[in-house]
Amino acid sequence: METTKPTSPYASLLRGLPAVHRLLAAPTLKEAAILLPASLITQTAQEVLDEVRSSILNTLENPPPYVPSESELIQRVSERLHRLQQPSLRGAINATGVVLHTGLGRARLSEEACAAIAEVAKAHSLVEIDTASGQRGSRQDHIQSLLRELTGAEETLVLNNCAGAVFLAVSALAAGHEVVISRGELVEIGGAFRIPDIIRASGATLVEVGTTNRTRLSDYADALTERTALILRCHPSNFAIVGFTEEVPSPELAALAHKNSLLFMEDQGNGTLFPMETWGLSGMKGSLVESVSAGCDVVMASGDKLLGATQAGILLGKSEPIGKIAKHPLARALRVDKLTLAGLEATLRLYRNPETARTAVPTLRYLTRQEPEIRRLAQLLARGIRRTLNDKAQFEVELVKESSQVGGGSLPNESLPTVCVRVQCFTANPTVMELAKALRQSTPPIFARIRNDALLFDPRTLEPAEIPLIVSAFQKIGTEL
Repeated sequence: METTKPTSPYASLLRGLPAVHRLLAAPTLKEAAILLPASLITQTAQEVLDEVRSSILNTLENPPPYVPSESELIQRVSERLHRLQQPSLRGAINATGVVLHTGLGRARLSEEACAAIAEVAKAHSLVEIDTASGQRGSRQDHIQSLLRELTGAEETLVLNNCAGAVFLAVSALAAGHEVVISRGELVEIGGAFRIPDIIRASGATLVEVGTTNRTRLSDYADALTERTALILRCHPSNFAIVGFTEEVPSPELAALAHKNSLLFMEDQGNGTLFPMETWGLSGMKGSLVESVSAGCDVVMASGDKLLGATQAGILLGKSEPIGKIAKHPLARALRVDKLTLAGLEATLRLYRNPETARTAVPTLRYLTRQEPEIRRLAQLLARGIRRTLNDKAQFEVELVKESSQVGGGSLPNESLPTVCVRVQCFTANPTVMELAKALRQSTPPIFARIRNDALLFDPRTLEPAEIPLIVSAFQKIGTEL
């Protein structure tokens, strides 16, 4: 059988590439075989060689393509194998200033929550057992009393996420009946999760009332029929309608529902326990405590947004509807796990003292960080970066006033003043995109904002201990330029 000869004008370069077995004979790759299967090492070496061959074959004009030496090829294989040994899901540095960055895991947990999760993860735990009787208990017991204490709710239920909580609640309480909701609250959140779709999927019939910007109490009242099961309010937490607007206060909707022997359900979404105005954040109105006191039968919220805990769907409210939701067959499918419960319980304990929560829960600490502290961190970071780039004239490092974002579909109107470190490169090597990529691929990965052909590092979402890590990454990048 004839073999096809390379058609590239650089055929001699192709013939000069080492065989796979020569790469595998290198001491560093032999050492890798202690931790990784031989088949994976062979496959990785083959992939590296194939990439070089492809580069040569795709080069049609001068100058000749660069061909790595054998030692460089071995280094490439070693680096790729090293990456394969690293966990894909690992810690990262969030220098974007987005407090609840969905891509970076939303809420950063408190030290207390991390310790609680580690304690439960490394040993058997009391997730569903009663120490007094030795009999099986409920995993909900770990957080029920805390949530009742902090919100005033009669009953609580925690599921694995808020989207699941909405779906389960509507399925349990309104399947086969009508759900009345304002047109201005038919929102879509991340992952194309749409409230109209979830209501229909639950088996309920959606009844829209009012207009996008204005809905009155009479609109709700006129839509009620003998098939109506509940009135639903969904706070549009990831966008804002401003100008000529009108909405009905929750106490009035609760009163209307109860007058007609119906349920009133509120998707509060953000999960804030206290009014954020307490700390100068005016963009978020309401709280879980206020929703419960307004007479809501069921209130739903996320654990990993403004509450600053683990991802969870929190349901609060009256005993009868919450009990009915808990008994629905789907409740088992949406059950919360022990690590989530551990982190949530530890976080809720901090909220017994609001000031303790503000300083210990990273989400609250970042949201309430004042400009003097942010500026100090920015100055420290800027000095470190300048020091590593002191002989690189193409870089400019300066402090600039900017705005941080809350993120995570929370407080869309809230502008948080901040001071960023701006790093700009005036040459084509590296470009700002290449610099950002190098930082993302460092250990740990570092994420910053890209704006106007420059990198912006926002200290609002940084811990002091992370600043030397960013400086160290710049130092490594600087030596490679």
